[in-house]
Amino acid sequence: MQQHPTSFEPTSNVLTMDLSSYKDLETSRGIKYHYFYSTAHDSKPTLLLVHGFPSNSYDWRHQVAFFKKKGYGLVVPDMLGYGGTDKPTDPEEYRLSLICKDLVDILDAENVDKSIVIGHDWGSNVVSRLASYHADRFIGYAFLAVGYSPPSPDFDYEKIMAMIKQAVGYEIMGYWAFFSEDGADKVIEEHIDSFYSIVFPQDPRTWITDLGPLGSLKAWLLANKTGPPPEYLTEDERKIHSSMLLKGGLAAPVKWYKMATSGIYKDDDKNIPLTSYPLPHVPALFIGCTKDYICLFPLHKDTFEKLAPKGLSKVVALEADHWVMWSHKEQVNKELEEWIEQSILKG
Repeated sequence: MQQHPTSFEPTSNVLTMDLSSYKDLETSRGIKYHYFYSTAHDSKPTLLLVHGFPSNSYDWRHQVAFFKKKGYGLVVPDMLGYGGTDKPTDPEEYRLSLICKDLVDILDAENVDKSIVIGHDWGSNVVSRLASYHADRFIGYAFLAVGYSPPSPDFDYEKIMAMIKQAVGYEIMGYWAFFSEDGADKVIEEHIDSFYSIVFPQDPRTWITDLGPLGSLKAWLLANKTGPPPEYLTEDERKIHSSMLLKGGLAAPVKWYKMATSGIYKDDDKNIPLTSYPLPHVPALFIGCTKDYICLFPLHKDTFEKLAPKGLSKVVALEADHWVMWSHKEQVNKELEEWIEQSILKG
């Protein structure tokens, strides 16, 4: 078993989040959330930034630094299972309807009535359900890497795996099955360097062979394979990220996947009316990644264009892998700012 620190003191040239700007709130269902908060100035709107797996609010450090200087309000939570937020291990607690209500509770506590919500990875799924359940609270929706995900009351993991393999030639969701296994968290924790090598690879095509296919991720980890990191993730940043993840462990974060594969996801979606399947009639943005070989840009673009409001939606394709808000931070910030200013504030 590899030994790793549970904390890390970064060097001065590493961008970090201001710890004094974090707050804690117990939501209406009794879950404690830890979140970054910065008040809006000069009549600027507030942005709700929602991260995915295997992350925390630190994922948004480049966007926080950029938009805070511009006067935008910021609400950036550690999502359920991560960082300083509670870490339940019952998959039922990860129903997206419950998580969406948690986020609205945070907005209510900060007296934020209307905001713009931006998600990445699983965060994009949360943004999708915020549109379904709480459309009256948002004036814009943005999705990074993963596009809009409409309700899926008939979601069948095995059928979707087979369908996508037939369409693109390889499996893209095999790692979901591993994350849903009992003990997956311990395998990851005991091979954390190997895990970071595959989740953040230098060559994004590695995902085609060693993340997407069934059994490939587990085999990679048990063989303790490693590879070079991407240029956009420094060693200090990786240490900060991994120490935060290991401090809370992986038992809770992988429950997002168990929630999906066990039928909770589709059961939750059965309560959403058909009228709420399209995105609300407000501006929507999808920043897709042409080198993301799991969250395939053409598939997500197609769904987004079918269900986003005509005349109010925009698609941007960046030659990036999955971690676009790090690798292309300047472009992402620019695209988000232009979209907000031109489509929302001027609209």
